Amino acid sequence: MECWRFVECLLRNSGQYVQVLTSWTSNHMKRWKIKVLTVETAENIGSFVKKRGPPLEILSDLKKEGSQFNANSGSVLALNELEILFRALEKSKCLNRLVFDLSLARGLDYYTGVIFEAVFKGKTQVGSIAAGGRYDNLVGMFSGKQVPTVGVSLGIERVFTIMEEQLQKDSNQVIRATETQVLVVFVGKDLVQAAELVSELWNAKVKAEFTVTKKVMRQIDHARQSGIPLMVILGESELANGVVNVKEVAVNKEEAVPRERLVEDLQRRLSAFESLSNRYVVV
Repeated sequence: MECWRFVECLLRNSGQYVQVLTSWTSNHMKRWKIKVLTVETAENIGSFVKKRGPPLEILSDLKKEGSQFNANSGSVLALNELEILFRALEKSKCLNRLVFDLSLARGLDYYTGVIFEAVFKGKTQVGSIAAGGRYDNLVGMFSGKQVPTVGVSLGIERVFTIMEEQLQKDSNQVIRATETQVLVVFVGKDLVQAAELVSELWNAKVKAEFTVTKKVMRQIDHARQSGIPLMVILGESELANGVVNVKEVAVNKEEAVPRERLVEDLQRRLSAFESLSNRYVVV
């Protein structure tokens, strides 16, 4: 990022050098030259890297009158480009997912523009799970052609850690292959009667599907495999008696319910079912 070149300028002009001997191996020593910053310079840099918060608020603070960033052309360019980015993100309704953090740094020096990290906000705390940034010259070092690029890499081991915890969490959940709550099975050939009944359920905001068949067991298997919790089974005899059979698939329990009370009965059962919804996942 261009604004960090301003910080580099502070480092270069900090003054003193000392020689420090550091252990290389048991038989080798290597000399390193390390810059020693004055207290004033260190505090000056520290005041910048402590800034972290909502992107536009931090940006406004860095660009305000009297800011040291305004004295450096590279920093001014970087801040103007960041404002374009932040405004675009604001328009796309995702700026609230970003934090502008001036302490962010990458371990490689080929970055020439903005850098970023992605952090998982769930219960599993693993630090950043992805990171990258803009580098204008890296590709050209190998190809001879300048190709400005933005790249990102994933911390695959950290992603696996999150996935493993999620799998453990889901181990007590029941997987459902559909959002259908009620499967209506009309035993016979009367499509009109079946359509009328399921339309009544749809109007009551019950997620239902229906079929007309004589092979009830096949439909029971379908409901069980798909995770559909309730079935309504009826035929000519049920219609004649003014009842329908409501089946709770998971426990294989079936009960005759008066036709006029069907919607009320299903809503009651579904309400009890939804209270356990944290154990069910639709995939």
